[in-house]
Amino acid sequence: MFLGIDLGTSELKLLLLDEQHRIVATTGVALTVQRPQPLWSEQAPDDWWAALDQGMAKLGQSHAPALSRVRGIGLSGQMHGAVALDEAGRVLRPAILWNDGRSAAQCAEMMSACPELPAITGNLAMPGFTAPKLAWMRRHEPELFARVAKVLLPKDWLRLQLGGVYTSEMSDAAGTLWLDVARRRWSAEALALTGLDERHMPRLVEGSDVSATLRPELAARWGLPANVVIAGGGGDNAASAVGMGVVKPGDGFLSLGTSGVIFLCNEAFSPNPARAVHAFCHALPGTWHQMSVMLSAASALRWVTQLLGEPGEAELIEKVARLTPAQRERAPIFLPYLSGERTPHNNANAQGVFFGLTHEHDAASLGYAVMEGVGFGLLDGWRALQAGGGTAQSLWLVGGGARSPWWAGLLASLLDVRLLNGVGAEAGGALGAARLAWLACGATVDEVCRTPEIARIAEPDAALAAALHPRFERFQRLYGALRAEFG
Repeated sequence: MFLGIDLGTSELKLLLLDEQHRIVATTGVALTVQRPQPLWSEQAPDDWWAALDQGMAKLGQSHAPALSRVRGIGLSGQMHGAVALDEAGRVLRPAILWNDGRSAAQCAEMMSACPELPAITGNLAMPGFTAPKLAWMRRHEPELFARVAKVLLPKDWLRLQLGGVYTSEMSDAAGTLWLDVARRRWSAEALALTGLDERHMPRLVEGSDVSATLRPELAARWGLPANVVIAGGGGDNAASAVGMGVVKPGDGFLSLGTSGVIFLCNEAFSPNPARAVHAFCHALPGTWHQMSVMLSAASALRWVTQLLGEPGEAELIEKVARLTPAQRERAPIFLPYLSGERTPHNNANAQGVFFGLTHEHDAASLGYAVMEGVGFGLLDGWRALQAGGGTAQSLWLVGGGARSPWWAGLLASLLDVRLLNGVGAEAGGALGAARLAWLACGATVDEVCRTPEIARIAEPDAALAAALHPRFERFQRLYGALRAEFG
């Protein structure tokens, strides 16, 4: 039995997986994000631990026999967050999250000071990454920065609580802007840009390696055996890829979660920073991946649903699906940049826009505009990946937005690629984390990293794509026209 822990932004998920690939149990505990100032996004690490303890208690009540057979634990989680710790391991301030945009000025300074940074790290300096957050602390919170002894990523802070070690793994570390991604080791040059060195960093392992052993007192508290190993794990997207069997070159997925991600597996380090494409290590040894990332995807649909007072996203999508082609053609254009944007614009100041509103437009029109706008943003990212040689005949479709066949059809047509819904794929990073735990216990990739059974396929519709193309061109022109107005 293997336990996967996935520390998301809005929820901490737990999953139990047995040796027959059966998901025995899942549970989740909600989390909230604090936004004390515009562009800021923070969480208290103590809330993560409380959620984990609560989730383990729930599993203990419902699946105690299964917990008693757990051999390994895997960790997955939201990437890029900065958890700053002092010499005693105490958290110095709330964690600054992946969708925090406060450090744009520091990104510009880092790029100016080290023009070769993208060649080392595989990425442009963006506010989402960890390093600019510490540069921001250095500038704006110098007294706290002076006390920083270690910097951990969110899931690795949980590892510290679970196993007492300062350890990370390659896929998550690649999202810090401190890693030499080709060589899979910390870069002294990148660290120096933020006034840090390797002493401030956790040691590195591969995602399928053993990183620690669960503390005995926690094993006793939660009803787990002694000597349960903790795998290196993976950043959320790399772990999700392991959970779907996306582990070979040419494999890929599209995630419609809080953010929107297109992930392609590579056999070698393949950076394309000019298009704001991310090039990261995969969670398995000797593999890498590319990603396009937009910061607001299914979260934009949730936002407009709440704004319109609709009972839920599913009900709004039903209204959207009843619009006629002529009504869709007259719908507003929506720029989905509610939290800034990464691929391809790298613009933390980009903002959401409804353009072309009239008295004719209703909730369905606005809902459609948002779903289409997210699709257009993903198409921007897909074209950036293709410009760097990325390609795939089909992509697995995951995340909360994947529940809508209508949205899947729209996206398949825009990207001109088959989108596959897999049975159990909603388990995402938690399943990948459990699989990495299985690998850390000695199993092989071929044995563990199977692809899911296909539940549904969305095929591209050439006629729909042709109808959408003029609106996509307006979408692109609108961003270009407004870019200078975002500040």
